[in-house]
Amino acid sequence: MSIRSTDPVDLPVDPAQRRPDGFDVPLGAAPAGPDPVGPGHWLVQTDGQVAPLPVWRWHGAPEPAVEPVVSRCTGPTIDLGCGPGRLAAALARRGAVALGVDISAEAVRLARLRGVSALRRDLFDPLPGEGRWAHALLIDGNIGIGGDPVRLLRRCGALLRAGGTVLVELDPPGTGLWRGQAHVASDVPGQDGPHTGPVFHWARLGVEAVDAVAAGAGLRVVETFRSGSRRFAELVRG
Repeated sequence: MSIRSTDPVDLPVDPAQRRPDGFDVPLGAAPAGPDPVGPGHWLVQTDGQVAPLPVWRWHGAPEPAVEPVVSRCTGPTIDLGCGPGRLAAALARRGAVALGVDISAEAVRLARLRGVSALRRDLFDPLPGEGRWAHALLIDGNIGIGGDPVRLLRRCGALLRAGGTVLVELDPPGTGLWRGQAHVASDVPGQDGPHTGPVFHWARLGVEAVDAVAAGAGLRVVETFRSGSRRFAELVRG
C-alpha cells in the first residue's frame, strides 16, 4: 500500500463542521519536562477531573512505553490524532507506510516538520486508503475523540482491511466508560489566569470496559497489555 499522489491532501475543514479542540495552544508551546517551570496545560472535564497534558512527550521521540505499540504495527498504519507525529515518524523510520491525521493545523505543521505524511482532517471525514490500512492508532487518550468510543472504533474498523487492528491506549481499571465534555486550559505568559479553549465532547475508557465497547463497534479484543504504568489494547476487525 502507498499513499498515492492522487489521494486528497488537505481538504478545507468547514468551521461549522469541525470539532474545536483547543489543542493548538499546548501544541504550539515550547516543550518542557514533566515537572516544568514554565507554562502548564491541562485537560479539564465537566466531572471535575483535571489532568496535566504531557506536552513534552508529544514533542519528543517515542518514549519506551509505546515501543510495544509501534512494534505491533507490521503494515500500513494510520495514526489518528497524531499530534506532532512522533509515532508516525518512528514507523516511517522503520520503513512502514504511515499517515498522521489531526484536526489541529499546528499538529499537522509540526508533524510535517518531522518529515511525516500528515493531513489536517476530521477523522470522520473521507480519508485516503479507507478499507486498506493494517493498523489504526488511538494513543495518548485519543479514544476520547468525539466523546463516543463506540462510534470512533466503528470508524476505525471502516478504515481497516480484514484482519486489521486498532491499537488503543486505555485508562486504569476503575475508570469504566466516561462520556462528557472537556476543555483545554493553558497558562499563557503575561496573561492573568489561564487561557481556556472551547468546550468539546470527550470520553475516557478504562481497561475493564474495553471488551463491551469494542463489541459494540464490531471489533474484538485480542489482547490487553501494560507497558510501564500505561495500558493498551489491540482490537481486531473480523
